[in-house]
Amino acid sequence: MFQKIQRMESTLQKEATLEQAIDLGLRADEFEMIKGILGRTPNFTETAVYSVMWSEHCSYKNSILWLKTLPKDGPHMLVKAGEENAGLVDIGDGLGCVFKIESHNHPSALEPYQGAATGVGGINRDIFTMGARPIAQLNSLRFGSIEEARTKWLVKGVVKGIGDYGNAFGIPIVGGEVFFDESYNTNPLVNAFSAGIIDTKKIISAKAKGPGNPVFIVGSATGKDGIAGAAFASKDITEDSASDLPSVQVGDPFMEKLLLEATMELSETDAIVGMQDMGAAGITCSTCEMSAAGNVGMEIYLDKVPTRQDNMLPYEILLSESQERMLVVVQKGKESVVKSIFDKWDLHAEEIGHVTDTGRIRYYMDGELVGDVPAESLVLGGGAPQNKREYSEPAYYQEYKKFNISQVPQPENLKEVGYALLQMPNIASKRWVYEQYDSMVGTRTMTTNRPSDAGVVNIKGTNKALAMTVDCNSRYVNADPEVGTMIAVSEAARNIVCAGGQPSAITNCLNFGNPYNPESYWQFVGAIKGMSAACLKFETPVTGGNVSFYNQTSMNGVEVPVFPTPTIGMIGLVEDKEKVMTLDFKQKGDLIFMVGEYTEDIASSEYLATYHGIKASPAPYFDLEKEFNMQESVKGLIQHNLVNAVHDVSDGGLFVTLVEMSMPRELGFDIVTDSEIREDAFLFGEGQGRVIVSVTEDQEEAFLEYMVNSGVNITLLGHVTKGKMQIDEEHYGFITEAKHLFDTALGKHFEN
Repeated sequence: MFQKIQRMESTLQKEATLEQAIDLGLRADEFEMIKGILGRTPNFTETAVYSVMWSEHCSYKNSILWLKTLPKDGPHMLVKAGEENAGLVDIGDGLGCVFKIESHNHPSALEPYQGAATGVGGINRDIFTMGARPIAQLNSLRFGSIEEARTKWLVKGVVKGIGDYGNAFGIPIVGGEVFFDESYNTNPLVNAFSAGIIDTKKIISAKAKGPGNPVFIVGSATGKDGIAGAAFASKDITEDSASDLPSVQVGDPFMEKLLLEATMELSETDAIVGMQDMGAAGITCSTCEMSAAGNVGMEIYLDKVPTRQDNMLPYEILLSESQERMLVVVQKGKESVVKSIFDKWDLHAEEIGHVTDTGRIRYYMDGELVGDVPAESLVLGGGAPQNKREYSEPAYYQEYKKFNISQVPQPENLKEVGYALLQMPNIASKRWVYEQYDSMVGTRTMTTNRPSDAGVVNIKGTNKALAMTVDCNSRYVNADPEVGTMIAVSEAARNIVCAGGQPSAITNCLNFGNPYNPESYWQFVGAIKGMSAACLKFETPVTGGNVSFYNQTSMNGVEVPVFPTPTIGMIGLVEDKEKVMTLDFKQKGDLIFMVGEYTEDIASSEYLATYHGIKASPAPYFDLEKEFNMQESVKGLIQHNLVNAVHDVSDGGLFVTLVEMSMPRELGFDIVTDSEIREDAFLFGEGQGRVIVSVTEDQEEAFLEYMVNSGVNITLLGHVTKGKMQIDEEHYGFITEAKHLFDTALGKHFEN
């Protein structure tokens, strides 16, 4: 699109036309709104500024009204959602946890290596820009059919991009999820999560203050990579999207590492007034958002910005999303402090303007005023559009509800089914993926050799640890957006609890189709309602996150959306590191109990969707109240040392859960199913609200007494064996065999 624009200053500063505005991604009515705000027709540079700031990616114009309904208050919240670069919760001892999740979907669809790598870089900058040192990362990845050549190319590129950037930057990846479905064939989802620890007395704000204070750009030079990336992220992926490659940023993890250390050193001084990462929309976004947040303005001199190419035009400098850059407002008189620190780390630190009291952002180039816009008019929650979209229930929703388990024949050989499930891409070990990541760098990871339902990292200098997870079963959400999203929040909480933690708060990455499609928007609204209900129940407020619309593919004029995927990133606090719980069976003879209720349910299970090929079914059984009570009982079991292994029942059902608990120590299990429930539903159903625990002989009496008092249902399934798997006295083989198949299945798809 930008290639169409004549590269002449004089032309660019003339009044923009409606055609230019539409080319930049604005709608005709939005162009008229801008005219009204300015009291004149904007020039091209100003129009480009509005196009990125009013893009879906930056303004949340089609989601903000619903996002405002999410619960945002909680006992541990230190800043309100959206106030700073990332969420911040109190973890005691004068420390806070800064965390956030964001998408890098569209860039990864075109250039998977750089798209994924810069997603990792961007989310980590959000963390350390607040003065927190990142300590752990997670990622949530969605790809198309694993048999497709393009999917294999995307997977290899994304995984390598995440691994190379994270490993070089020095932050461990402690968990995540990978899911395959044909709905993601063209448009993969790459969601990156990062968490860091901060001294709550040293929080760096993203607000500009103090007229006359100098404004610095620090870090890398500005180039033409990523120009209009925010606008690009707010449109469909089509057959012609390869022409948008300049919209994909290029990352440098070693530069980011230098930037991190320089920022940490600067945070120890009194020189910083405010600081913000330059992610989406680059200089435009950081100058506008910081100014609006502080009720001030700025004058910015674009010719002072260090650039990688000669003769860059104003809009190119403003809209560039070159990585490893930040905007810093500095205390007047402290300029030398900033320059000396960044010189030490061999990074740019250039004064490019100053704060004003006008509330306007004025951009100059070579002494000429090239843009003059009110900051408030550009930002999310300010003057940016807030649209109320229509939505309608899709026809498939009622069709899915007609599913009847009795119409599905039960296979004769359930052992064969179990082994088939263990090798399915959505269930099989993600070893091929995580072996490309360094989980031990930084020396904080506590779960590399102690498998747990959540990633657990040490909080040095305390007796505490942080548990964190990312969760979403998008098949459930597609079947029922409201229930499916409640399940996503509940599973995240369940994983935190099973690891020995107390759920604290969430961040979300909301991946949906076109918001102008009423059926896609219905999915989004349902997800918000479900998230609100579950977060209120678990007292896990929403600290912020990301909305990514337009995740669909336009092929031959037909719009095909991805599964709605509201990814939940959750953190929890483990008050006593000795209480960190693992999922592995510990010894032969331990009793195996299920905590929670069984239902005869195979709806939306991997077993039903993949083994039987039946896609049309509702979300699995779920009861929020029973889920909450079950989790409360598990917390108590762990606190009172009444269990020695805990693992939730999720994808693949009970059979997969038991195999996963058996594999780490190569133990096994001998269990009996319930004669009143179909055996395939008992073994492979994914009804929610269930956790498997193992109990020693010494713990049994106290365990039973505690559970009776809790009022939560328990079922004795059987006991741990030396390595043999047995169900209803039928030999299911040895765990070593199952483990080999489980560990190697995914990698076989990517050989050659």
